[in-house]
Amino acid sequence: MRLDVVILAAGKGTRMHSDIPKVMHKLAGKPMIEHVVDCAASLNADAIHLVVGHGADLIRDHFAGSAFAEQLAYATQEQQLGTGHAVQQAMPSLPARSVEDRVLILYGDVPLVSQDTLAELIDCASSAPLGVLTLFTENPEGLGRIVRDDAHALTAIVEERDASEQQRGINEINTGIMVASAIELKDWLSRLSDDNAQGEYYLTDIVGLAVADGHTVESLTTGDEFEVQGVNDKLQLCVLERHFQMIQAQALLATGVTVMDPTRVDIRGDISYGKDLSVDINVIFEGVVKMGNGVSIGANCLIKDAEIGDGVTLLPGTIIDGATIGANASIGPYARLRPGTELAAQVKIGNFVETKKAKIGVGSKANHLAYIGDAVIGSGSNIGAGTIFCNYDGVNKHQTVLGDDVFIGSNGVLVAPVQLEDGVFVAAGSVVNTDAPAGSLAVGRAKQRNISGWKRPSKKD
Repeated sequence: MRLDVVILAAGKGTRMHSDIPKVMHKLAGKPMIEHVVDCAASLNADAIHLVVGHGADLIRDHFAGSAFAEQLAYATQEQQLGTGHAVQQAMPSLPARSVEDRVLILYGDVPLVSQDTLAELIDCASSAPLGVLTLFTENPEGLGRIVRDDAHALTAIVEERDASEQQRGINEINTGIMVASAIELKDWLSRLSDDNAQGEYYLTDIVGLAVADGHTVESLTTGDEFEVQGVNDKLQLCVLERHFQMIQAQALLATGVTVMDPTRVDIRGDISYGKDLSVDINVIFEGVVKMGNGVSIGANCLIKDAEIGDGVTLLPGTIIDGATIGANASIGPYARLRPGTELAAQVKIGNFVETKKAKIGVGSKANHLAYIGDAVIGSGSNIGAGTIFCNYDGVNKHQTVLGDDVFIGSNGVLVAPVQLEDGVFVAAGSVVNTDAPAGSLAVGRAKQRNISGWKRPSKKD
């Protein structure tokens, strides 16, 4: 059996009040449509067809070079003439070699549909040409109703604008998600009509066509309303975001993570961790974050694309971006580690210290108020308060290299490229722009003068 997935993503999303196409608005740090593509790929689909329209180039650019790039095909819906019309645009690129070939229809603005539910839907419709995912809801307003006969067989889906008063009282609704025989689907789509209240080609009308052809329509009912919730405005997106994040937080708690407040932690990527992880309030994870055992994360931290060793402590307000941190290091509060930072074990980076493309050896420390960029620092070194690594000459970046046990006094300025060998001591307030040999004292400051009889300036009348 061949499985093709068609994802409808052509809508503008007027109620989002944005120039960005609706499906490109983010949930948990990535566009809604990427969640749907991820799910489709997890089903081992042979191909994933995106039906695009408004903002098509932005969608194509997003997936260009991605892990899914070779698996994706694109079809364009120039005019918005309904869901049936949208699926029609993808059909020319779908092979239909046998009656077993299946087409799964998803939506780019329904981001939380799960692999398990879709796999179950495909399985339940394996012997029928059409399967529909439905939902019972207390508030079916605005949604297509599932119509069944006395034997409980699904006979039609009626859009609310075309529904009778009795049909509007039905609380089983269409989620829009379907799986169909590719051969039958092509036939049904060719027979759709726009003779309805909206003047559109409804995909849901294929149910009536299937029944008229003598087929049984299978259905699967999901009990998770959030899983099939579409997003039409920012409020709905916000509701799904909070639901998704609560699921993530509950998963952390279930594996023994200490989460101080599950309503105030956001996971916008993939994280892995060892035992005894502790997460305080307002912590955000982005990208791929790997953490060892006994990691403690203080309040208001942002951690992105990082690898954090055992026993590391991140104090409040710390930002980690593209850094590797060795075991038992202490970072913060209010420190910022930028991409290319590599810290060995037991390194201390204190408050208001920023690092970038810096390799810092075992036990070295910069306790406060320093910028360390494009640097290699050995073990046991001390970077005093107010130290600046001057790595940029206005055009190019240059590197500063420090050996082991180097001491940089407060308010030092190291002008790269420069190398200070093992045991160098830099006097406070020095500007160092030439290399210093091992064990030497580097002093680079103007001689102090004391002027007697000096008078302070006074204000003029």
